[in-house]
Amino acid sequence: MDLQIKEQHGFQYVEEGSGEVLLLLHGLFGALSNWQDVVAEFSTDYRVIIPLLPIYDMPLTQAGVPGLVSYVEDFLRRLHLDQPLTVLGNSLGGHVALVYALRNPRMVQRLVLTGSSGLFEDSMGGSFPKRGNYAFVQERVAYTFYDPSIATKELVDEVFNVTNSNTKVLRIINIARSAQRHNLGKDLTKITAPTLLVWGLNDTITPPVVAHEFHRLLPNSELHFLDHCCHVPMMERPQDFNLLLRQFLRRTALEPVLT
Repeated sequence: MDLQIKEQHGFQYVEEGSGEVLLLLHGLFGALSNWQDVVAEFSTDYRVIIPLLPIYDMPLTQAGVPGLVSYVEDFLRRLHLDQPLTVLGNSLGGHVALVYALRNPRMVQRLVLTGSSGLFEDSMGGSFPKRGNYAFVQERVAYTFYDPSIATKELVDEVFNVTNSNTKVLRIINIARSAQRHNLGKDLTKITAPTLLVWGLNDTITPPVVAHEFHRLLPNSELHFLDHCCHVPMMERPQDFNLLLRQFLRRTALEPVLT
């Protein structure tokens, strides 16, 4: 399905379906399309919302994890979303989801993390994309996936264009450094919301040991690995990811109040 971007109150976002809210947060080099299969599967039963995080154009002084969390808080207020919701985050989006949950525990009914930063990540395989070197960018984007063919020319072109913009690169560097500084190891035990961890068994950016540590520290979490899968399970193994998500949502649904 083609995702239609809405604009309201200075925010850009995707909104499909109705009912209980699933808030989807993309990563540093992620895009709305990363969640396309999740939207297609769940927008028939849920209200699926994906804010376009202002990674490349937010003020430099705010370019970091706290700034992105504040942006999400403002976005939800503007949409008058004041009921507990389910927050899903991939990579940096998972980090933002965790900090949002720590700052707004009453707003988070459930968490779903996949390839999340917050404890450790080997960003872009340990090297930042070299400006003007298309082959290097292509290699680093492919590094994100178990199957390199998923790194389509469209994805590579998008990252290549970003790395050739000084202003965008400055913000990316600030955000990446902020993510490294904001290690959540000491805070995760405070998050009591049911949490689903879905990890690629072949993740080279946030390796399986990171998933095990999240599972150890998050008191109400469950962990599932997908084989032949790297850093973006909802793109690489969409059917398996959606099945795990569907089962988790059903198991953790709130019981209706009898009157």
